[in-house]
Amino acid sequence: MTSLTLGGAIGAGLARAMEDDDRVLVMGEDIGKLGGVFRVTDGLQRRFGAQRVIDTPLAEAGIVGTAVGLALRGYRPVVEIQFDGFVYPAFDQIVCQVAKLHYRSSGRIRMPLVIRIPWAGGVGAAEHHSESPEAYFVHTAGLRVVAPSNPQDAHVMLRQAVASDDPVIFFEPKRLYHAKGEVDVDTDLADAPPMHLARVAREGSDATVVTYGAQVRTALDAAVAAEDEGLSLEVIDLRSLSPLDMNTVAASVRKTGRVVVTHEAAREAGMGAELVASITEQCFEYLEAPPARVTGHDIPYPPSKLEKHHVPDLDRILHAVDRVLERGAAAPTVATTEGGVR
Repeated sequence: MTSLTLGGAIGAGLARAMEDDDRVLVMGEDIGKLGGVFRVTDGLQRRFGAQRVIDTPLAEAGIVGTAVGLALRGYRPVVEIQFDGFVYPAFDQIVCQVAKLHYRSSGRIRMPLVIRIPWAGGVGAAEHHSESPEAYFVHTAGLRVVAPSNPQDAHVMLRQAVASDDPVIFFEPKRLYHAKGEVDVDTDLADAPPMHLARVAREGSDATVVTYGAQVRTALDAAVAAEDEGLSLEVIDLRSLSPLDMNTVAASVRKTGRVVVTHEAAREAGMGAELVASITEQCFEYLEAPPARVTGHDIPYPPSKLEKHHVPDLDRILHAVDRVLERGAAAPTVATTEGGVR
């Protein structure tokens, strides 16, 4: 086992994938000589050369379009989008080409392409640098969408994504890039949990908290705080957003009877809405209270001085836990305003 940051674990995963397969190459803005804005790819160009670690122009549509062509020719490209909000110029390529070529060709064409996206807030940046666009891609058939929450999963899931013949959107919670953990860099992928399976990050009996990415750590902190009040919270780390492992989620909800879903993205038509709908369909007779959602507000990402009011925190999660447990007076419902704040 090796102690690595989440960013370091992803970099090590990229290096291992490139060692294992000469067809793997990495491309993106400033990823070569600079090593990327977050230094995730630091040292890869010196190690593998400029033909496999490619500094591209500032043109996301061109980067992803070039990667599509490389995948068609038998390569396994890994694209880095510098920040979450920079992915939108490439949206047409991802939705119309990356996601659909396998289906359009009746299975004759594979698209082994990974699109890495540093994602979400909590780092003191503004709009286009702190966004949570996952629902767009989850809604798009033909894409796998994953979001690791710790260094071990980040390392293994990155390698699994590169080895997959399906296109993978790989969301990296940027505020956890420097979070350290023990990583088995020699993990045999055949022995690792499949990329699409959720995990029980903490066992509990009173209520289930379902989340992903950086919010897993916040949910775990909330579970520790709740323990001081005699409450036992189970935390589910989804890991994969598409496909969703509803078996793990449903098993937990059937055990606890109460559920809170939390994510940074906007509430309306977000992952929380899909999860609550699926939980209600599959676990209705087990629910002791309506499921609760704790999300970002339905607004453009706020300035850095205000993001602490936008990103769900421990207190907001615990307040939702109190609601589903019917503890104390619930906060009054606030009607949606023109700005969409709830």
